[in-house]
Amino acid sequence: MEVYAGLAGIPVVKSSISYIDGEKGILEYRGIPIEELAANSNFLETSYLLVFGNLPSVEEYNRFVKDIKYNLSLDEGIIRFLKDLPKNTHPMKVLQSIIPILSSFDENRDVLNEKHHYSSLVTLLGKVPTILASWKRIREGKKPVNPDPELDYAENFLYMLTEKKPDKEVAEIFDKCLILHAEHTINASTFTAIVVVSTLADFYSAVSSAVGSLSGRLHGGANERVFHMLNELKNNENIHDYVEEKLRKKERIMGFGHRVYKTYDPRAKIIKELLNKVTKIKGKTALIHIAEELEKIVLEKLRKKKIYPNIDFYSGILYHLLGIPIDFYTPVFAMARISGWVAHCKEYIKENKLFRPTQIYDGGHNIKYLPLEKRK
Repeated sequence: MEVYAGLAGIPVVKSSISYIDGEKGILEYRGIPIEELAANSNFLETSYLLVFGNLPSVEEYNRFVKDIKYNLSLDEGIIRFLKDLPKNTHPMKVLQSIIPILSSFDENRDVLNEKHHYSSLVTLLGKVPTILASWKRIREGKKPVNPDPELDYAENFLYMLTEKKPDKEVAEIFDKCLILHAEHTINASTFTAIVVVSTLADFYSAVSSAVGSLSGRLHGGANERVFHMLNELKNNENIHDYVEEKLRKKERIMGFGHRVYKTYDPRAKIIKELLNKVTKIKGKTALIHIAEELEKIVLEKLRKKKIYPNIDFYSGILYHLLGIPIDFYTPVFAMARISGWVAHCKEYIKENKLFRPTQIYDGGHNIKYLPLEKRK
């Protein structure tokens, strides 16, 4: 019997949620190219599309937005919970801890009742941005900012984070970033979510587990490491030498290469365009010049090996310009990916089968027990 380490290349589900062609650089949500959605849709509409399989009608969309806005507010008990946490707790740990508690506020959380899926979705999409923004304020010794019912989803998050109402165009750019992070087929965190929901645990447990998976350094957090790398390069006069040294040591250059894409990540192209728009509003920083020079040199060296920038390369710089703290880059990723995780849980549960892989045993047999006093 053969072992497929990490299940690499092994299909575990059939899905109609998203599609990737890594050779051609194609990403589609429910058959719609990501470029179309980034240009014409918004995050909440895209979330509805992912979870329910179709773009919403006017009535469906208005109800969806209204219900999510209602859920932006946090119960005082959640605020007290946040205030009691150690101030050095990483926001991903905060999310992973508090998301299961949200189920206590949702009576309609039975995963076998399809009507309950909507309730879990709007609760998660509503509460998570407020939890993140509130934690950022609380750890700084400041009072959380209440959501503003007049602001849209992206505007509210940036407002609650900074206590300043963002420029409308800047908020729209951030909203498009959320679209790009919302879904990406079966990856480690999405697989984690459907494994958990296959036990008939609720969506809150599944999403919390997915957050834990995303927090690992091999999955989420790459945009944080890219940002740190670019900061270090500010003091390095010769980027070319930096690249040569990395290649000589066979070390990875953060923000380049992808397990699936063998060409330019389509999301990275869009992020780069969005960053250019932000810089026209906020000005171009030294980090952007460094990133552009680094991209040019790396592509000269590695294009033939089909290694290109991925979505993480420019997203950290963009978030920095929006006033988002470095350790919140991955939590923002998680905030956006909720709709993808829920979509896969909802799809999988329709023909649910409990995950129960097997193993190949390679240990010993018939080993005698040795009493404690005789052990060395």
